[in-house]
Amino acid sequence: MSVLCHGMRISSPIQALTETTHLPWFISFRTKFTKSRISAETLEQWSQEHEKYGGNPEQPHKLHVVTRVKSTMRRPYWEKKVVEGLCLQKANVPVIHKNIPSVNGQLKFIKHLVRIKPLKLPHGLPADEDMADTYLNSKGELIVRRLLKPVEPKAVES
Repeated sequence: MSVLCHGMRISSPIQALTETTHLPWFISFRTKFTKSRISAETLEQWSQEHEKYGGNPEQPHKLHVVTRVKSTMRRPYWEKKVVEGLCLQKANVPVIHKNIPSVNGQLKFIKHLVRIKPLKLPHGLPADEDMADTYLNSKGELIVRRLLKPVEPKAVES
């Protein structure tokens, strides 16, 4: 039994079913996983919450403070390699990384193991001589410890 469909000669009915009919269930699966299922109203609401989380979409932060909060035991080898590559071997030790696509791509793979915060500079960027007197607090702020210098004694005129 041969069937003629769309100019093609198909020899068996099974071949006719698989090659000539479009599978609507396949198309629905493809669109289900490729289209964003987040409504436009929700995205608009999320974009207004940047101030709540300390972010600015026009000027993103330049540095991340990345802290590993979960263990890498029983994790795949590629996650362990990323953790080692980002110098996050010790838990709860903050490490500063640049906010660039290559680092963000690595952080995407281990986002369930780390906490990422923007580095805030409340006193501005420290000078080179002040770098030794800086520390990172728990809020992700780089604080410059300003040490008081002794006042030079002035000559007293009498």
